[in-house]
Order: sequence, then C-alpha cells, then structure tokens
Amino acid sequence: MASDPRRRRAARHAQADAGVAVAVRKAPITVERITDAALQVVAEQGYDALTIRSVTNVLGTGPSSLYAHIVNKADIDDLLVGRLCAQIVLPAPDPARWREQIRDVYGQLRDQYLKYPGISRAALAMVPTNLEALRVAEGIFSILLAAGIEPQAAAWGMDTLSLYVAGYALETSLVRQRQKAEDETWVSSPEELATRFSALPEATFPNTRKHVTELTSGTGHQRFDFALGLLIDNLAPAPAAG
Repeated sequence: MASDPRRRRAARHAQADAGVAVAVRKAPITVERITDAALQVVAEQGYDALTIRSVTNVLGTGPSSLYAHIVNKADIDDLLVGRLCAQIVLPAPDPARWREQIRDVYGQLRDQYLKYPGISRAALAMVPTNLEALRVAEGIFSILLAAGIEPQAAAWGMDTLSLYVAGYALETSLVRQRQKAEDETWVSSPEELATRFSALPEATFPNTRKHVTELTSGTGHQRFDFALGLLIDNLAPAPAAG
C-alpha cells in the first residue's frame, strides 16, 4: 500500500533541507569568504571587533581553517584594503585635469572607508601587498607623474594624501560611533560648539570668540576637500627646463 502522500512530501522536504544544511557546512573556506566575513564583522560591529575569532565565528569554523589561507590578522587587513580598492575607478592620466583626477580618486577611497566603521585603520602603518591596492597606488602615481611632478615629490605626496584620507575616515567613524553612545554626551554639534566658544572669557580667548563662525563652519566633507586641496596644490609640477 502506498504511504500517505503528505508523509512522502514531508520526507522529501526533510531530505532537501538536510542536503542544503550539509552543503552549507561543507562550503570550503576561501580567501573570498574570509574577506566577506571580515567585512561583515566590521560593518556590524566596527573594526575594533575584527579578530581571527570573530571571523571564524561568522564562518562557523575554527582558526586552523583560516590559517590555511592567511598568516595572521595583518593578512586580513591587507585583504580588506584590497577589496575596497577593487571598487576604485581609475581615470587615464590627463595632465590638464590631474588635480581633479586626484581629488576624485581619493574621494572614492574616502567613501569606501566610510562604509565600514573604522576600517581605514587597516590601511595605516602597513605596506600594501594586495594587487588591487597596488593598482590604485600605481594609478595615483601615474596621474602625478603625468602632471610633471618629480617622482620623489609624487611618491611622498601620494603617501601624505593617503595618510590624510585614512585619518579623516577614521576620525569620522569614531565621531559617528561616539554620537550613537548614550554616555558620550561630550560630542558636540557645531551649534553647541559655537555657543560654548561664544561664552568663553573674551580677555583670554579674543580670537576664538571673534571668529566663532569660521571655527565651527563647514561640513566634514567640505573640510576634507579644503585640506585635500592644500596638499594637492603644494604638489607643483617641476618647472620646465630652459
């Protein structure tokens, strides 16, 4: 006698669900999956929460599975920076538009950093080895060289610009994080700062009181563009020989 159709259907579903579960458990650990998991940790908990253990927790595996693909936590940092750099669109160097091009590339990098709280720390105090990070560095260097900037100035200028962008993104991420914390009430808005500066003793802080508007004006990105402009404008092309 044939069994109850509903039981047969339930059995089929159970087998299918078990097959999916086994497939998920047996999915191989790869560099791509490690990078995805690390980004998930940073997106959900911030860069400070990124450890070998937190990545393995996302992947549902143990540290030994990661060490088959990476050497240490610095390797994960390199992978993260490479993944972000893979999103950067590089222009063909144009000497007539080199300042605009540099601003655009670093603006893209800033925006990538800001998607993940504190992730720009991964780019600080390290020499990138990821091919995508090196691709972006090559692109920036090429723009500066095409503009006629001496190689030494271009190299150090690129380093300075990269450091500023990473630092700006890190500070912005920290401020956003502190603004979300209930016990971090000391993080003031521009309006609150203006009120506090205006209330300072004039005899001691005459210039601060006089220029409250200038000291508290501008959005973060406006100040970013201003500072980036200062750095770029000091990378003047070498004077023509003759």
